[in-house]
Amino acid sequence: EGKQAGLSWSTILHKRETLNKAFDNFDPHILVTYDDEKIEALLQDPGIIRNRLKVKAVIANAHAYFKLCEEFESLSNYLWGFIDHKPIINDWHAIKEVPATSDVSDALSKDLKKRGFKFVGSTTIYAYMQGIGMVNDHVMDCSFRGI
Repeated sequence: EGKQAGLSWSTILHKRETLNKAFDNFDPHILVTYDDEKIEALLQDPGIIRNRLKVKAVIANAHAYFKLCEEFESLSNYLWGFIDHKPIINDWHAIKEVPATSDVSDALSKDLKKRGFKFVGSTTIYAYMQGIGMVNDHVMDCSFRGI
């Protein structure tokens, strides 16, 4: 989600395979070992998003992830704790009703930033919450609503 900030999804999707390869499949155990030399090598790779802040954010987020897991046992426990471990199922009738953020995504974004995560604004977090099933924003007549 954070890589997409400010870019089109088509750009990200076209670079997805190269991004996964360049960033070792985003394995946090490997990401925390990245040093300045690795960062500079990544910034020379035309197949990725060559934004220094976004590259460094991937590494910072890996470090923050491990600290968070020490405290909450897993990222899942932490995230789902914001919604009492029950998905939010909204009753929207039209796609234009679906918000880009929520009070929960605002609070989660703020807390993640406090914990050292980068590129975790409320809109990004809300999209992530939708993607992992914390929020069901499928409109009432959508065939995917109950899946």
